[in-house]
This record gives sequence, structure tokens and C-alpha cells, in this order.
Amino acid sequence: MPQPTLKHFILRQKTLDLYKQAVRASRAIPDPATRRETIGWIRSEIERTRWVFDTSVIESLQGQLRRDIKIMFPGSNG
Repeated sequence: MPQPTLKHFILRQKTLDLYKQAVRASRAIPDPATRRETIGWIRSEIERTRWVFDTSVIESLQGQLRRDIKIMFPGSNG
């Protein structure tokens, strides 16, 4: 595996920020079980692509996650 660059660290932080945004937005879900399931799904999507190293692919996946968050939580600030 190639050595991570500064861009990889920045993209990692952006991914963590997206996850935190999703967790905050999920507070609007009244049912605790549904909230846990939704957060679990988002986390699994992030974990599934954990070993992707191509920065353009990572950026694309972040855009997809951002769209998913907007669809699931229309009132979120994303």
C-alpha cells in the first residue's frame, strides 16, 4: 500500500465530519432502534470503503454519502 499523502489525511477528516453530521442529523429520528440502525448503516458504508486509496474515488464516495445524508435528513446542514 502506498504511503498516505496530506490529501488522504484531509479526505479522512472530511469523511469523519460527514459521519458526525449524519449522527447529529439522526437525532431527529424519534425511534431509538431506527436511529441506531440508520447510524449503523452509515457507518457500515464508510467502513466498507475503508481501504480505498485513490483520492478521486474517495471524493466520489464522499459526494455519494453527502447526497445520501441530504436524502435521509432533508433538514440537515449538508
